[in-house]
Amino acid sequence: MEAMNDDLAALSARIDHTNELLQRMLAEVAKTPSTHAIFVDAGYLYAAAGRLVAGTEDRRAFDLDAEGLIDALIDKARTIFADSRLLRVYWYDGARRRIHTAEQQTIAELPDVKVRLGNLNANNQQKGVDSLIRSDLESLARHRAISDAALLGGDEDLVSAVEAAQGYGARVHLWGIEAPEGRNQAEPLLWEVDSQRTFDLDFFKPYVSRRTAPAYETAAGRPTREDVRFVGAQIAAKWLAARGRDTLVELLPGHPYLPGSVDQDLLVEAEGLLQYSLRGQADLRRALRDGFWDHLRTQY
Repeated sequence: MEAMNDDLAALSARIDHTNELLQRMLAEVAKTPSTHAIFVDAGYLYAAAGRLVAGTEDRRAFDLDAEGLIDALIDKARTIFADSRLLRVYWYDGARRRIHTAEQQTIAELPDVKVRLGNLNANNQQKGVDSLIRSDLESLARHRAISDAALLGGDEDLVSAVEAAQGYGARVHLWGIEAPEGRNQAEPLLWEVDSQRTFDLDFFKPYVSRRTAPAYETAAGRPTREDVRFVGAQIAAKWLAARGRDTLVELLPGHPYLPGSVDQDLLVEAEGLLQYSLRGQADLRRALRDGFWDHLRTQY
């Protein structure tokens, strides 16, 4: 009887020790912040957004404000994954011999953005992009670098990438672009993901425009970065007076990002003051935001 009591006591001690280890592990997990990443198939983005807004999939026929759109996607993810931090945005595109175009190089220089290039064949078709997406999704999920992945794409070949990430415990959320007719995402992909949402014409309209003569021209030509930075500070001062300090102080925790709607208002007002188009000019757009933020931060 005494031996049985000793065995029960030892078993109880082992159970208590196991429970203690579990509680410590759960406490560590609770302290670890959730992390999300955004994966953009640029081929799908250009084709679907071009068709929706400009009526064509031909990249040569329209301009895409990639910087503004990336900021809008980051802002959207911040709303959807409210208790999570952004790891980065992955931008997948094709290029001949995997050599960056000027546009791709500009995108690669953006903060929190990683450009990954597949090849372009003689018919301007992307090759190797889907495998890059799968490799990154699987690796990040396997190493617990992300808990959620927002995937902007539509190709059925991405199903294996989704399955690979889910196999390691990550949740994959499919983002799509409204199609004027029918669907522009494969049904098997829709079936496989954990959630899906579609962005409409109003979301993309500020960032896609048909190529025409420049909207603004000046005799002096392109403004300097300092000119644009000064205009950014001017607009910040004007907005402080008109919108109130309480409204704008809410922007400070998001530095260096601005909500998409605020960033678009800033761009439109700056172009009016400068009489010059800042679309597609990443360096001047950054100077504009720098001037805006510099003024705000001196006031608080």
